[in-house]
Amino acid sequence: MFCFISQKWVFPQKSATDENKASVRSADRDAERKLSVPFRGHITGGMRPGKKVVVVGVVDPRPDRFYVALTCGCGTSREPPPDVALELCVRFRDRQVLRRACESGSWGDADRSIPFFPFIRDQPFKLEIHCEQSRFRVFVDGQQLFDFSHRVTSLSDIDTLWVKGSVAITKLA
Repeated sequence: MFCFISQKWVFPQKSATDENKASVRSADRDAERKLSVPFRGHITGGMRPGKKVVVVGVVDPRPDRFYVALTCGCGTSREPPPDVALELCVRFRDRQVLRRACESGSWGDADRSIPFFPFIRDQPFKLEIHCEQSRFRVFVDGQQLFDFSHRVTSLSDIDTLWVKGSVAITKLA
C-alpha cells in the first residue's frame, strides 16, 4: 500500500473550546513549506467523534490515482499497519473513489458508489474526513461525497494519516 515516507508531522490535540479547528506542526520549517508525497503524519490523540482531518492539495497534471488513508499506527516503510480504518483510492481512469478498511491484516470489500467525481486534473481540492460516532463522513470542496461506517471501532487507535500518489499536498489541518 504505502512506502518510503520522508516527513513526520503532528496534528496537535484540539482544546475543548476549539473542537473543529485543526492545525499542523512540523519539526522542520522547510517541510512546512513543502509537504512531500508520499506523506505520513501522526494524529495526536487519535480520532474521536467531532474530530476531522483536512487535506488540501492539487491533483497532478497527468494523474493516475492517489490514496488517502487513516491507519492505526504507522507500519513500516515496507508494510502498512494491520488495521486501516479508512483507505480512499481515487482512480482517474474510471473516475472512481474506492474506499475500504483492513482489520487485523484482512481487507474488506471496497465501496464504490459516489454521487459525483469531484477531482479534476491540475486543479486544487479540499478533502475533509469528519469522524462521527458510527462513521466517517467525507466531503470534497464542501460537498458530501460519501459516508463510511466504522470497521475499526477503537477510534483513538486511528492515529496516522497517509497520502500517496498523483497529488501534491498544500495544507493539512
